[in-house]
Amino acid sequence: MTAALRIPRYPYMWVSGALWHTSRWGMAFLAAYLARSMSESPRLVQLTGVAMWMPLLVGGVIGGVVSDRFDRRRTLMVQLGALIPLVYLLGGLVMVDALQLWMIYPFMVIVGIGWVVDMTSRRAFIFDLVGQRYIDNAMALESLAMAFGMICGTLFGGSAIAAIGVGAAFVGVGGLLTVSLLLFLRVPAGTAAQASVPTAALSKPLAQFRDGFGLLGQYPGLVSILGVTAAVNCFYFSFNPLVQVIGKQLGAGPGRVGVLAAMTGFGMMISSFVIASGRMHRRGRAYCVGSLAAFAFLLVVAQARMYSLALVALLLAGIGTGFFGSTQSTLVMTSVPMEARGRSLGLLSTAIGVLPLGMVALGELAEAFGTTAAITTSATLGALCTVGWLLRHPEVLSMTADASAAAPPAADGDPASDTVEVGLS
Repeated sequence: MTAALRIPRYPYMWVSGALWHTSRWGMAFLAAYLARSMSESPRLVQLTGVAMWMPLLVGGVIGGVVSDRFDRRRTLMVQLGALIPLVYLLGGLVMVDALQLWMIYPFMVIVGIGWVVDMTSRRAFIFDLVGQRYIDNAMALESLAMAFGMICGTLFGGSAIAAIGVGAAFVGVGGLLTVSLLLFLRVPAGTAAQASVPTAALSKPLAQFRDGFGLLGQYPGLVSILGVTAAVNCFYFSFNPLVQVIGKQLGAGPGRVGVLAAMTGFGMMISSFVIASGRMHRRGRAYCVGSLAAFAFLLVVAQARMYSLALVALLLAGIGTGFFGSTQSTLVMTSVPMEARGRSLGLLSTAIGVLPLGMVALGELAEAFGTTAAITTSATLGALCTVGWLLRHPEVLSMTADASAAAPPAADGDPASDTVEVGLS
């Protein structure tokens, strides 16, 4: 299950990514807590998530163009270097009681821009590092890192609020990001895979931007994948900020709310271990079944009146989203040619970017009809939309670990040239 970790340079990147995910989920938890404590409005709590995820909707394809056109390592360094001082600044403002509610939202937009860079440049850079042979394992490890980050970020947020305060917790997140950057500096520049993309393919950014959307007309499998992604993000993941409200309704304090929020991460970690430990041949089916399972258990969460039931249901929903998340990027990158990987991930970011639209709608429903009715409606609509989309665009269901003809073999010397077959070693 650790095949990709034996690739030179990748372990530094993996640990750096795990710290980034921990920081991102920690910031999301702390921002939602601040909004709830300063306003008591489900709508304003939801808007912290809207602000973080909105950049994926409007900037995903742009991020894909940046990934294909510019040095990915340098882009990632700039992203972390710009965010770190802002995290320290926000923590300082909280500690001196100078933070106002409106300041949270532009800060979360900047965090969201970092998420766009992660979805496009960093994940394409991983493919550059590990190659076609180990990409399934690497993406499963990435999902494991994200699950680890969700667990640690939310647990840290919940426990740190009571122990050291919100401001100091933000400073702690800044420290994690600093370590992430220092580890990433150990990853050398100049990967063979990105260098092998023809210069002509990178020379016209506006044409490349148009070509990003043009991929939808060329690869039906990509369309099938992105439709499921959009449904899951719009109708499932949109509930995450409302965990603060759910926890309050169940009588949980900040620490127990942190545990509740971490259950999704624990579930994702379980399914990521399953995929990383053995060959996931029918990755398309795992992607779709995991999505539908997540919706089913979210319905249980919505109706739960006991903390323990909500805890278990979120764990099981997390297992479903783990199968979804562990296979998502691999499916996208192996459904298009190598030179279009960044743009395909940009389209994936845009599909994920419908999440803030779902968050806005869910926040308004929760404000008007209550959290239980809002989440029940969202989960039901999501399951119906996913099934309906797959009936019309079933291509993803037949995608296997051997179906990667869209990505041509790399040149000799590239790690990707080891084998055309995508498997786990």
